[in-house]
Amino acid sequence: MASITPLLTVISFIITMILIFWRPKGINEATSATIGAILILFSGSVSLADLGDISMKVTGAALTIIATMVMALTMESIGFFHWAAAKLLKAAKGSGIRLFWFCNLLCFLMTLFLNNDGSILITTPVLLLILKHLGMSNRQKFPYLISGALIATASSTPIGVSNIVNLIALKIIGMDLYMHTIMMFIPGTLGLLFLATLLFLIFYKQLPKKVYHFPRDIDFTQFSTLHPLKSEPNKEVYKRQTRLMVSVLMFVLLVRILLFLASYLGISVSLVAVTSSIVLLIWRWLYLKLNPIDMLKKTPWYIFIFAFNMYIIVYGLHNIGLTNLLVTVVEPVVKDSLFNASIIMGTILSIISNIFNNHPALMIGTLTLTEMGLDPITLKTIYLANIVGSDIGSLLFPTGTLATLIWFHILQQNKIKITWGKYLKVTIIAIPATVLFTLTILYLWIELFFY
Repeated sequence: MASITPLLTVISFIITMILIFWRPKGINEATSATIGAILILFSGSVSLADLGDISMKVTGAALTIIATMVMALTMESIGFFHWAAAKLLKAAKGSGIRLFWFCNLLCFLMTLFLNNDGSILITTPVLLLILKHLGMSNRQKFPYLISGALIATASSTPIGVSNIVNLIALKIIGMDLYMHTIMMFIPGTLGLLFLATLLFLIFYKQLPKKVYHFPRDIDFTQFSTLHPLKSEPNKEVYKRQTRLMVSVLMFVLLVRILLFLASYLGISVSLVAVTSSIVLLIWRWLYLKLNPIDMLKKTPWYIFIFAFNMYIIVYGLHNIGLTNLLVTVVEPVVKDSLFNASIIMGTILSIISNIFNNHPALMIGTLTLTEMGLDPITLKTIYLANIVGSDIGSLLFPTGTLATLIWFHILQQNKIKITWGKYLKVTIIAIPATVLFTLTILYLWIELFFY
């Protein structure tokens, strides 16, 4: 049995990837990962004892992301995102250019305050509503939709807490959340600004210079059926709505700050995230009389199942010697020059992420780094280069991240067809250049302030 274990493990991994990309009969990613994990356990490459180590690395990250998803769904249920969209429509002031930047800003902030999958799930329908109210054709919607999706997904780069696979990798590498942010926030944010600028230049000629101008305040409660001729909302009601939404936004911002403070003080980040989501649910129940049971039903619990089972699969690949093989190949390059190591590892992670999806790619890349015996700063720098490849480089192909797969699925449900060719015409220009730019800025930032 032992002699065929490596072969069975590799076959299990390939079957899992095929199921995730193909989605036969609409099965979700968690089901595909569960099938793969069961096959891995039968192959013998992962023991029952290994499951305890996997639980320690995955549970906290999954709970943190699920808690932020609960917060996002709670905010959606009270109309926060329709309120934000109404504000965005008015702020655009009839300019298609201004609308482009505001849409990207909305997607950036959504991921920064919540997480990338939640951002895609919520902002994509909101953007579709905004563009519908402006009377745009599917062709005119494309620049706004793809730019929003790329920015929303890539925006998990500056802070580790916005992406479940980043959180799991942080646990593997033994790096605190606040340290990740100190080292990555500036390079990651500059990389996002570079990406947004590239996207703007690509689409400049396609963007409508003028769109419908909504000069009056918009009642967000009527946003789904908004019409330009609808009357303004009652001023007192509108002010009360605005105060409510600003209060919720301030609470979410406070929670984000508390997560980093908890990391600095050595307090469980997942405990703070879960407690905060419960507080928000209780507030909604007491203030708005909305029973929290509906949120428990809407919460994507499958995220925990997916993350846990994917890590079982990756652990199996690790146990059969994949990471040792990678160490042999990349260790000479990594120890030669920090700049070269950052560029090469970021590029390798980009390629692997686009072939196999960024979840297994980043986990494998991180496990590989832990086997090299690198000094702390070099280890952290190359790990962050891996993050750039996983969070930004993975966007070259639609299959590189779960968020882009979700995005395609939402568009199909709304009868908007975007082909791979149309997607690649944008990403082939924007993504490799952004990866190289961000990796270079990351190296310069760390060289300047951390050496």
